[in-house]
Amino acid sequence: MTLIKNRSELLGNSSSTSNREARELALKAIESAIEAVNPRKVITSRVSLSGDILKVDGRSFNLSRFKRVIVVGGGKAGGSMAEAIERILGDRIETGVVVIPHGTRDQYKTERIELHEAGHPIPDENSVEGARKIINLVSQTGEDDLVICLISGGGSSLMCLPRDGIPLQDKRRMTDLLLKCGANINEFNTVRKHISSFKGGSLVRKVYPSTLISLILSDVVGDPLEVIASGPTVADPTTFEDATYILRKYDIWDETPESIKRVLLDGLRGSIEETPKPGDPIFERVYNVVVGNNRLASRAALKELKKAGLNTVFLTSFMEGEARDVGIMLAALAKEVRASGSPVQKPAGIVVGGETTVTVTGTGKGGRNQEVALGAALKIDGLEDVLIASVSTDGIDGPTNAAGALADGYTIARSRRLNLNAEEYLRNNDSYNFFSKLGDLVITGPTGTNVNDISIVIVL
Repeated sequence: MTLIKNRSELLGNSSSTSNREARELALKAIESAIEAVNPRKVITSRVSLSGDILKVDGRSFNLSRFKRVIVVGGGKAGGSMAEAIERILGDRIETGVVVIPHGTRDQYKTERIELHEAGHPIPDENSVEGARKIINLVSQTGEDDLVICLISGGGSSLMCLPRDGIPLQDKRRMTDLLLKCGANINEFNTVRKHISSFKGGSLVRKVYPSTLISLILSDVVGDPLEVIASGPTVADPTTFEDATYILRKYDIWDETPESIKRVLLDGLRGSIEETPKPGDPIFERVYNVVVGNNRLASRAALKELKKAGLNTVFLTSFMEGEARDVGIMLAALAKEVRASGSPVQKPAGIVVGGETTVTVTGTGKGGRNQEVALGAALKIDGLEDVLIASVSTDGIDGPTNAAGALADGYTIARSRRLNLNAEEYLRNNDSYNFFSKLGDLVITGPTGTNVNDISIVIVL
């Protein structure tokens, strides 16, 4: 298994024998984490077919009772998930549409499910077309049909259908504002649900009264179903009032496009329909199943480190906060291990999962994991036995071609020799160019999965 394409370069940047060992340990742990949440693996572990009986997470469905089986969905892991479900169901599937990121279709092979490419993280016309294809397909189903929906992170932008009166360009502008303001994914998706005709359970309105099985690969801390891909198959507990509050909280209400303000204010007045809420009868035949999440990936990374002889701790899968601050915290954790042997004795391997945010104030290029690593690098300067790695499991950290980056006790010294001012790169949110010049970006390419981020702390 070699997911990391620039492994040789990363190992070649070692400054000592122990540093090379730390790098190798971190890279193996990263690959184990990503492989553990391969959609083909996790779907096969939760879904099986024996004769006419489809078993999903312990629940049985007799396919002979359904006229048709339709597969829809979208997300960064959509291609892998579509392949997996088609391998299980084969010609039981009549047709389907799954929306995936641009440039990834050639990685997958499906015969009955159309893989439709669209924009991420900013939605494009293909995103709207993909959502419409799904709506058109499920609107033709009835109570004797089974719809299987494949959901993973990235689905919010890939399946985009703005409410009436909102042009796509305004939805794109809103997405950009939310990406840069520091809002967390729960807040981000609360807004998106209320300016969409697809999200926040709205897809179920089109599927009802068919039976709906939603297989979900979670990329949200704590696996809240209503947040993952903005919860198209889940009742929405949030309101227009919540969405409006978030835009005011982050001081972006005045910058919000007028069409979106109009929809939100109409929603507050009750003149347009809310998203479907818990208790709505349309959800009676809906079954939402999380097939993989960050905790599964984190524990696989931990197992790899333990196998290598390290004393290990899985700290949390609920990591949140400003990326650079999380990097500082991880550095402090490494220092505590060195100083006191707490929370674990050396040689130590600590795994942390979750998703940070970046409040963009500079003009540079980067992603949250690269910013975690840069924040950590400044605090572990000179500590030769410490390495911190942070990666996005989908292989795409922010608007870059990197999954994340490695930082160690030599990072800052190496940057000084290249006349790179790490503090200035951090102030400018330019972590990508910083680590690119050092050759310490982690490059995997799109991994076909997506369950948040993994950070690894090694202390030898």
